[in-house]
Amino acid sequence: MTDLYLASQSPRRRELLGQLGVQFEPLALSVPEERGAEEPPAQYVERLALEKARAGLARLGELRLPAAPVLGSDTIGVCLGKVLEKPLGRDHALTMWRLMSGREHQVMTAVAVCSPEREAVCRVTTTVWFRALDEREMEAYWASGEPRDKAGGYGIQGLGGVWVDRIEGSYSAVVGLPMAQTAELLNQFQVPWWGHPAGVPKGERP
Repeated sequence: MTDLYLASQSPRRRELLGQLGVQFEPLALSVPEERGAEEPPAQYVERLALEKARAGLARLGELRLPAAPVLGSDTIGVCLGKVLEKPLGRDHALTMWRLMSGREHQVMTAVAVCSPEREAVCRVTTTVWFRALDEREMEAYWASGEPRDKAGGYGIQGLGGVWVDRIEGSYSAVVGLPMAQTAELLNQFQVPWWGHPAGVPKGERP
């Protein structure tokens, strides 16, 4: 029985939701990730999370799947005012890493949950400090294949973790889903997880 749909194919978000003990199913969606002109990074990442959750809700209707809330999430990096998303290629990744080398950047992750009756969104910002990087290791990291589908072009939970000197804030948010805040959203929608296993019958959900 599905208590939640995940509007994402991210294996990292799937793993983190699994740690929460949520019974969920992923939805395959294609939502354009295009920042509006002069759109602030915080507003942008929240909008994307909401658009993914709303698109997932619409998809349920199209496929006539059993009703349950839909969770959408998005992650971006911000360094010196520049928004850092998934690298478009090697040169783009190297440009981002040179910018982040030896300084701090912010990782913003937004989480949205939508049902037919209501929606809610939250955003978590974590500050990450990179040590100084050299060209050889940046080239080697790109060759590993790990950076290609990650905001800012690195995975803190993988090989890229060696670049991280320290963080201030939520580690799981940098991975892709802030656990504490996600649990709070799930509580609002009566979605069971290991800390709140009872929930309510699906017909009585908001």
